[in-house]
Amino acid sequence: MAMLGKTTNWVLNVRAADGRAVLRHGRRASVRLVEVEPAARAPVLRRYLARAPGARPHVPVDRHAPLEEFERIAAGIPVYRVTAAR
Repeated sequence: MAMLGKTTNWVLNVRAADGRAVLRHGRRASVRLVEVEPAARAPVLRRYLARAPGARPHVPVDRHAPLEEFERIAAGIPVYRVTAAR
């Protein structure tokens, strides 16, 4: 999730690289980041705010808000699914 919006550098870089990225967590792993359609983002955004307290000040919806409020902001907050690199 790009809590700072769709113009952050890492989002722009992922889009320019057609989703190709390298994750580093102990070792390097080549992955592909697939952008989730805005219509499917609301439940992911709500769950993320429940699990990541540091993101709460950056997202203009309360973590306890109804799903409809998350749907309203979903287009402005990119969400990616991590898949295996092809």
